Amino acid sequence: MELLLKEKAEIYHKDEGENHVIMYVETDDFVFVDYLFVSKKARGQGLGKQLLEKLKAKEKPIILEVEPIDYEETDTVKRNRFYAREGFTHAQSVGYRKKSLATNKVNELEILYWSPTDESEHSIYEKMKHTYENIHTYKDQDLYGQSYDDVDQAVTFKKSVGEIEKAPNG
Repeated sequence: MELLLKEKAEIYHKDEGENHVIMYVETDDFVFVDYLFVSKKARGQGLGKQLLEKLKAKEKPIILEVEPIDYEETDTVKRNRFYAREGFTHAQSVGYRKKSLATNKVNELEILYWSPTDESEHSIYEKMKHTYENIHTYKDQDLYGQSYDDVDQAVTFKKSVGEIEKAPNG
């Protein structure tokens, strides 16, 4: 993340305070929240809401990824409830599989989004592909000695039940 802050400073930003850290990508037409942390002692005081309100004021769609709800892990339940309260919608048509280069474990993540307009899920899919190609896989070969999966394996769009459109290579 520090490399992104340095080498992609025109689009990759960090807002840090005593009780929070938020790192996000801002392009001309959307914001992608890469990391949002609020300390335990500050939770429930509206800090997370304030951070998201700052991003919402930009009047662009906001995209983020979360672990699916696991009722045995209360943090996932609380996190998903928080984003739902803040008006985020689950992009049901967008699939995202992020493979760890350290463990080779594939994590299925859910894509949530908020939009000031009626943004389509296909548009969210295109923005997620852009984020994956330009942020998530940035210098992966140089940094880790191997590459993340191609975008078409990581980000998918479900047109209808059982039909998956893969992103073109590139």
